[in-house]
Amino acid sequence: MPALFILFKRIYNISMKKFIEGVSKKAGRELLRLFLTKRKYSKKSKHEIVTAADLISEKLILSQIKKKFPGHQILSEEAGMNNIKSDYLWIVDPLDGTTNFSFGNPLFSICIALTYKKKIIAGAVSIPVLKEFYYATKGQGACLNGKKIHVSKTADLKSGFITFCHGSRQQYVKEILKYYRELKLNFFDARQLGSAGIEMAYIAGGRTDVYFAPGTNSWDVAAGVLIVREAGGKVTNFKNQEWQITDKDILATNGVLHNKFYRFIKNA
Repeated sequence: MPALFILFKRIYNISMKKFIEGVSKKAGRELLRLFLTKRKYSKKSKHEIVTAADLISEKLILSQIKKKFPGHQILSEEAGMNNIKSDYLWIVDPLDGTTNFSFGNPLFSICIALTYKKKIIAGAVSIPVLKEFYYATKGQGACLNGKKIHVSKTADLKSGFITFCHGSRQQYVKEILKYYRELKLNFFDARQLGSAGIEMAYIAGGRTDVYFAPGTNSWDVAAGVLIVREAGGKVTNFKNQEWQITDKDILATNGVLHNKFYRFIKNA
């Protein structure tokens, strides 16, 4: 019986990966087509914009999920939460890095996560321009284009490559400026890439060492949280507690630097 269960679980995981990858690539092709044409946008808030591409990508992804899993709950950045009650919840950002996209910067992504009883069990970050697909299943490790990845081994915080995001609210912008000054004056490098999905994926792949944000949304980071953890990293909130999908602040690292950077946040 256990062997049969393991086989069933493996088949389910492969099927889920195939579905998420297929949906991500379809949306990615549509975003690439729109990226190469004239891009128009409108402001949602002082620090946040939305484009037709967000809505087109979202419609494509959500229609595929609803068709395949009609009984599942869905939370998406533009559409919000549907009114279906389920233990399964899809968390979708159809275009993460809208500002980058709108100004011709290729660092934008598609983020899709699946949770079961509030635990993330699958996550994907797709970067269309770079043709990179990061994926993780809980307990199965993380991959980039099918190859296993692992976080960096950087142990010296002041030599670390740090990225950050501030979210759309003015209070978070002011908070990040406090940290940014200290980081630029005393550390190797700190910069904002403009896509939380990419910033999380880069930690998982060992390209960067720390990502933090005082204000974010679950659709920005849920997929990346699982990918980082499965690649050997650590993700918490600013209280150094395990990150949950209801948390607004987030700290993701290669694990080795986690407590060091947590102390930096606490004392800044």
